[in-house]
Amino acid sequence: MANSLPNPATESVSIQVQSILYNMDEDSVRRALESLARAADLAISGGQVSRVRVSYGDTSPSRCLSETSLAKLRDEFSWAFDLGYTFFNANLGSARGHNALAEEASTDYLLILNPDVVVSPRLLQDFLLPFHNPVTGMVEAKQLPIEHPKDFDPVTGETGWATTACALTPLALFRQIDGFDADSFFLYCDDVDYSWRVREAGYKVIFAANAVVFHDKRVARDGAWQPSSAERRFSAEAALMMAHKWSRPDLVDKISWSFRHAGPDEQAAIKNYDDKKAAGTLPQPRDAAHKIGEFEGHFYTKHRYAL
Repeated sequence: MANSLPNPATESVSIQVQSILYNMDEDSVRRALESLARAADLAISGGQVSRVRVSYGDTSPSRCLSETSLAKLRDEFSWAFDLGYTFFNANLGSARGHNALAEEASTDYLLILNPDVVVSPRLLQDFLLPFHNPVTGMVEAKQLPIEHPKDFDPVTGETGWATTACALTPLALFRQIDGFDADSFFLYCDDVDYSWRVREAGYKVIFAANAVVFHDKRVARDGAWQPSSAERRFSAEAALMMAHKWSRPDLVDKISWSFRHAGPDEQAAIKNYDDKKAAGTLPQPRDAAHKIGEFEGHFYTKHRYAL
């Protein structure tokens, strides 16, 4: 474990907040920025944070923000943070997009954030508290109105992995463990895999129940989750890649068998896996002793309740 990570207990730190846009409207972007501006204002005036930069990576077919709109937003929020925007002119996916943005970062921390998330005013301050402990490598926010069901220690906050709908991690650690595995994960489980590599490097992943964000997720009237076709497809791909990468060939076989007898989204995931296997581009398996990877049924750690 490296000892060069910034410690907000002894110094004011800088943060790059980064989000990947895909067909996002300007009003939704502004709503997110308004909440970030208040959080940045309080953290900077409180002395916990020295500087905030917000960096957007646009993977849409055409720009979400015109030059005129971007100039207006930069002027509107210049008192709180710098605003960067990169139009990739390609759908890079979440993992590759975040890696590209992080390459240009010059801050102490990265805040990986879904673009539709609205943060609470004290988020940055609450997020930094767990990093007073030098063994903390990643901190996750509590999402409302639907809290993620995965388990966590109610005293320490330690959890198996953190969802990057809203999560903070030191830039030095992000670079030390080579960021997200964009070759293996296009859209889903890049955060699970990153979290496990944070733990593999000797750090802890923490759920901060007092660091709250609003993430507009809905369930059906009967309380069931409503995944889209894309969510089914890419989560299926990710399930196979996680089982392979984290040394569970038994699960690869089990998942493959079930997917071959499922719908078109799952069968497309099987084809993607088989193509990578034939091309020799599957990731090298790791954690052969199963000290890090936690496969609990269909999940990647224990859950407190069903959703």
